[in-house]
Amino acid sequence: MSYRLGIGCLAVLAIAVAGCGKSDVANQQAAPEQPAERDQVPAVASVDPNTVAATDTPEKATHAFLEALRSGDDAKATQLLSAVAREKTAAVNRGLTPAASDTAKFKVGKVEYVNEDGARVSTTWTDVDDDGQTSDDSPIWVLRRESGGWRIAGVAAEIFPGEPPLCLNFEDPEDMLKKERWARQELMRRQAAGTQIPTETGEHPETSVRR
Repeated sequence: MSYRLGIGCLAVLAIAVAGCGKSDVANQQAAPEQPAERDQVPAVASVDPNTVAATDTPEKATHAFLEALRSGDDAKATQLLSAVAREKTAAVNRGLTPAASDTAKFKVGKVEYVNEDGARVSTTWTDVDDDGQTSDDSPIWVLRRESGGWRIAGVAAEIFPGEPPLCLNFEDPEDMLKKERWARQELMRRQAAGTQIPTETGEHPETSVRR
């Protein structure tokens, strides 16, 4: 039996693999330090209203974000993240670098409002894998309303059929990296076993995104 990761871990988790975190640096040969650049934190990208599409509703913001993912527009996708997500990913030298897909299609569905400044948006994402098989995912995006409009704060996606969705908080990139590693390791473990079985620890790294 084969397994695949949903959009929540593949199309979006480029946040967790772009750039290098502390654990990655530890495994690399140390480069000579430049005193002037030591402890320097990357600047947080400001939101350009001419670059970002109208985001006055959760539906519009989600559609713009998914189109940025589909087309591989990392600058636009990053600007559509919440202010906290942009700040936190910049602080750990990570960025959103989605892989473009000419075969991907998506639809924005139902919106569930969570108080005045939060929303969950159901979507479907359809793509064709390397074997020519069509795959469907149904991630739920978590948004919050900010002064410039609605912004993406996280996503919940089913990784393994019949199991709880993996909730990814874009405002906590270190936790996201930890979950991405878990998902990939679990995928390889299940492929090696040839059957879908519970994790060895019985734990699923599910958390909720702050709203």
